[in-house]
Amino acid sequence: MFVDAIVTYAAGGAVRLRDDASNMWMAALTTAAAELDALLRRVAQRDADAFASFYDATRSRVYGLVTRVLRDQGYSEETTQDVYLQVWRTAESYDPASGSAVAWLLTLAHRRAVDRVRSEQAATQRESRYGAASVEPPLDHVADAVISEDERRQVTACLDGLTEVQRECIELAYYQGMTYVQVSERLAANLATVKSRMRDALRGLRNCLGVR
Repeated sequence: MFVDAIVTYAAGGAVRLRDDASNMWMAALTTAAAELDALLRRVAQRDADAFASFYDATRSRVYGLVTRVLRDQGYSEETTQDVYLQVWRTAESYDPASGSAVAWLLTLAHRRAVDRVRSEQAATQRESRYGAASVEPPLDHVADAVISEDERRQVTACLDGLTEVQRECIELAYYQGMTYVQVSERLAANLATVKSRMRDALRGLRNCLGVR
């Protein structure tokens, strides 16, 4: 009986320990979610420091989701970049009453990835449909190419309008997928300096591209 009581007590203690650990884990998740919600609301107010923190905290999850959909490293990197540009442009559309910041972000990322899949499939189908029948590409394909090229030229021109250090920060963060901490290490600059450069660069790009 005494041994049974000890075993029962020990088992109860183990259950309590598991419950305590579970409660601590849930509390940590709730705190992290609240912090991300607050960061995203600051991003909506064009706070570049908040954007840097939000990017560093969420990029791996966004990239992982996008990669599972696209299964291509190059497309995944480009789409992840597009996702965060959209976050910067449309953060004010986030409504905390509709869900967490992470849920909003991952929904946006999934839509972007699916759109990329559909775009690539449509391009392949157009090439198959028209490639053998005509030497000239279809008009809609030409229009898409012209629009893409125009956008690319506009972004390139806006990047050229930045200072060298601002442009380097943008290229490392958005074209090479580095976190702000990694950018600061690569450039041997403190994190506050990198965030300041990114803030000025994002403001310059927003003005150049006509993003309100």
